[in-house]
Amino acid sequence: MMLSMARRKSSPLTARSEHPFPIVKPRKRLPHEFVLEALAGLAPRTNPMFGCLAVYVGEKIVLILRDKRDHTAADDGVWLATSKDHHESLRRDFPSMRSIAAFGKEVTGWQVLPASAPDFESAALRACELIAANDPRIGKIPSKKRAKKKGARA
Repeated sequence: MMLSMARRKSSPLTARSEHPFPIVKPRKRLPHEFVLEALAGLAPRTNPMFGCLAVYVGEKIVLILRDKRDHTAADDGVWLATSKDHHESLRRDFPSMRSIAAFGKEVTGWQVLPASAPDFESAALRACELIAANDPRIGKIPSKKRAKKKGARA
C-alpha cells in the first residue's frame, strides 16, 4: 500500500531539496556600519575582537565597533584607540566620551563614544574625520605577537 504525499513527513533533507539555494546561516549584522562607510576612502580592514569589530587603517587600530545590546550595553558605541595623554583634548571634541566600564575603574587608553549619547552619530562621524586627517590622538600600532616556541608550555 502506498502512502499519499500529503501524509508523508518531510525530513530535513527533503525540505532542503525543495529550495533552489542551500540554506545558509545569516551573516551577523555589522555594528554601526555607517562608521565603516565614512572610512571607506581609507580602505579600512576589520577583524573580530572581544566579540566586537576592530577597525584598522593602515597599520593602526583606530576603533572598535560594539553593539551587543545586552547587560553591558553601556559600553556599546565606538571605542577610540588612544592614550591617557590625549583624553583631555579629545574630551573637548567629544563631551560624551568616557572610559569603558567593562574594563573596571582603571582608566585605559580605550575610550567610548557611547551609542546612548544624543550626539552619538555626529561624534562617531567626527572621529572618522579626525582619523582621515591622521590625527595623532586616535590610533595605535598594535604590538607584535610573539611566536610560540615548539614544545614550550604555557
